[in-house]
Parts: sequence; C-alpha cells; structure tokens
Amino acid sequence: MIKKIIPLIVLFSVMIFSTDKLVAQKKVFNGNPDTAFKTARELAFNGKRKQAQDSLKFILTKYPNYLGIRAFLASTYSWDGSYAKARKEFKYVLDRDKERKTDWIAYIKNEQYAEKYYKALELSNKALEVFPGDAELMQLKAKSEFNRGNKDEALITITEAIKLNPDNQEVLNYKNSLETSLSFNTIGISVSTDYYDFDGDNGRANMYYSSFSYARQTKFGSINARINYSNRFETDNYQLEIDLYPRIAKGLYAYVSGAFSNSPLNPTQRYGFELFKSLPKSFEASLGFRWLKFSTETIIYTGSVGWYTGNSYWAFRTYVTPGEPGTSKSGRLIYRKYTSDADNYLTVEAGFGASPALDRFAPGFSGDEIFQLDSQALVLGYYFSTKNKKNLWGFNASMFREEKPFSKGDYFLYPTLGVSYAIRFR
Repeated sequence: MIKKIIPLIVLFSVMIFSTDKLVAQKKVFNGNPDTAFKTARELAFNGKRKQAQDSLKFILTKYPNYLGIRAFLASTYSWDGSYAKARKEFKYVLDRDKERKTDWIAYIKNEQYAEKYYKALELSNKALEVFPGDAELMQLKAKSEFNRGNKDEALITITEAIKLNPDNQEVLNYKNSLETSLSFNTIGISVSTDYYDFDGDNGRANMYYSSFSYARQTKFGSINARINYSNRFETDNYQLEIDLYPRIAKGLYAYVSGAFSNSPLNPTQRYGFELFKSLPKSFEASLGFRWLKFSTETIIYTGSVGWYTGNSYWAFRTYVTPGEPGTSKSGRLIYRKYTSDADNYLTVEAGFGASPALDRFAPGFSGDEIFQLDSQALVLGYYFSTKNKKNLWGFNASMFREEKPFSKGDYFLYPTLGVSYAIRFR
C-alpha cells in the first residue's frame, strides 16, 4: 500500500512544481513594450485605469527601468488619489534620471494634491537645481510656499520668475492673482444719479448719491466701512455705514450691518443681520432682517435662495414688512454671468412689489405715514477689473417705475446711471 502511495506523492509534487513554474513564466511580460504601452495609455485615457495599471505593471516585470512607463503609471496613481503609490514610482524614476523635467512637475503636483506642501517645496528646490530659472518650476515653488502660508516668500519667488521669464503670460497671471490675494485693503468710490426729469415735469429734482468706502479682508471675514452722501429733495444727507461678513463655519457665514445718521431723510439708526448657508447641488439660502428707526421703527424680514451653475449665478430675494394698513412684500430676481472671476461679471436684476422702504421721503412726509408703494425696477450692470486685479470698475443703468406716495395710481418713471471705482492694495 505504501509502495503505491509514494509514486503518487512524487507525481503530485512534480505536477505542482511544473504548474508553479508555468505560472511564474506567465507572470513575466513577453511582448513588444512600446505597443503594449500604447495600448495601456489608451485604456487609461478611456477611463479604464485599473486595466491600464495592471498592463503597465506587467510590462515592468520585464522592463523595470522603462522610465516612461513607470512615470505614466505614477501619473495614473496620482489621478486616482493614490498619492503614496505615485510618490514611490516618481522617486524611482527621478533617482535614475534627474533630467526628466515633466516628471519633476508631475511629482511636485502629486505632493500638492496630497497637501504635502513642505514636500512639494522640497522637490521644487531640487528640480530647480537641475533646471535653474525654469518658469513652470518656479511657479510650482511659489504655489507650494503660498499653500504653506509663506505668502510673502511666494511673491518674492514669482517676482524672480518674471525677471527670468518676462514673456511668460502664465507666470504673469499667477503673479497678478497672488498680489490680489495679498491685497487685503480696498478703497472705493461710487456715484449715481436718479434722473427724475426724464419723464417731464413730475415735481421732483434729480437725486444724487455717492459713497466713499474702505474694506479689509481678515482671516475672520471682511470688514467694510462707508460714508454715504445723498442729495434728495434738494437736501443734503450723510450716513456712516459698517458691514461685516464673519465666517462662522465651513459653508456658513453672516452679514452684520449698522448705519447711523442725523440727516433729515435717513434713519437715525439702521441694523441688519442675515445668515447664509451653502446647500447641496450648488445652492445657497439666507434668512435675516433689517431694522430702521425714524420717528417710528420699521422691521423688514428678508431671505434669499441662490444657485451657482457653471459661470452663472441665479438668486431670488424677498422683503416682507409687517405693519398697518397691511404687510408689504417685494422681491428681486438676480442673474449674474461671470466672465473670469468674482470681479468680472454682467448682472441683470428685475424688482417688483410694494415696500415701505422705497422712497418714503417725499415732500409732506412726517414720519408717521407708511406708504404701500407699488414699484418695478430693471437693473443692468457690468463690473470688471484690470489685468493686474488691482483696479475695479463698475457701470450700472436702471429704469424704475414707482407709485407716487400722495397720488395713488400715478407713477414716476425715471432712469438711474452710476459708476464705481476701487483700488486694492496691501
């Protein structure tokens, strides 16, 4: 019995050994690496990344120092967010050939995507030892410095890059955006006029508005202070206004405002508060109030819903004011088309409804009347910045149709033209 079992064990062992050897042979690539590499690239670019990676690794079993294949494998890992795997492959490649600038760039970007900004800065410096003064590598170094919080060093680096590469538009654009992010202060002025004589003799003189503003960006949010001047009903009016936009948490910020005046046509005090919350699907919602004190007090509740889609922004804002002889309501539909960033856009607004906040200050107003004024408005605006992002311009034109306070059913029809300018600085 034992004599019969021994040959079977020997035969079984030989079969296992032969199978293992056959499998091992199959695990080694045997083909044209260039053709296989081309096929793997096509798989990767067609969304079949796992199959591509398997193919690339299979080729490397026979050609471990085919650096182009290994670098491409590293890039696919980086695309998938497998930054540690990508790091290992990029290091292998550049340890064997430091003259591969494209792979230095991909390696540095991999560390930036992984938010390893110190490592990205270290790699940028090493790459610049091989390619001194290279514009793209210096820009990556500046980005790494900026993301580490060394914003002044980033500006020094990118300024040096421009000296060495004065015609590189991408570097120039990055320097402009960097200077904008470091420009925490903005001073601006705006002027506008309501042309009441547009509709013939309606018993009103033109009204003039202007403001001088200062804004500062802080790590907690922005602070804005304005001095407003208006000439309405041939009366001069001044107002001090302060707005805050504190960041409370990710996706949640507030609007806090206060204004003070001792001029006859302004509220002596005005306060506002509103919470803004980001929602899924690129929506945003807000809810708040405005409180105004004349000889009597008025509170206005307001809220909005906004939606960002591509380069466009849609929003609807409503105002509700309880009181006698009844609650007044108004709304405004807003559309913005951004051409490049938040400083450059075209806006169209349409307003409608009734509000006691609209033009309460007609001749004969004593402070006790609350007018349910029907009104409509169409507003067009165009806002843009210069190439260096330091100078901001704005132009707007509006057409208003507003019910007369002491002649119900009769309307003023008048346009408004305005212009604004602001400059940013550190």
